Amino acid sequence: MPTLTEYANARPEVRAIYYSIKTARGVPDVNNFWKALAVHPPTLARTWESLSAVMAPGALDPLVKEMIYLTVSMANGCAYCTASHTAAARAKGMTEAQYGELLAVIGMAAETNRLAEALRVPVDPTFED
Repeated sequence: MPTLTEYANARPEVRAIYYSIKTARGVPDVNNFWKALAVHPPTLARTWESLSAVMAPGALDPLVKEMIYLTVSMANGCAYCTASHTAAARAKGMTEAQYGELLAVIGMAAETNRLAEALRVPVDPTFED
């Protein structure tokens, strides 16, 4: 079990990052992912900065970004990230119907990916860049 650094026990540089996370997300406390990363403040800072930049408003809708993050988390087998980003996607408006379709797409992609790899299917020339 990792050490989880609570705000009250955090060093000043960690408290500053926690404050930034709480302010940006409008939450009273940071979740356990951030508390675990606080064991190494430079990693905590770098991860928060990168995540903030990647998930910031852009060409992709915020819900689409969360659903992509959720998909990758499921594909990578990260139970924590799957739970966290399912909650985040729901908070951004993901419906049960969207969640169901997302699961169907993830399952289908996993199956066809495995089949293509097992069969060593060559890439069609028309698919090449």
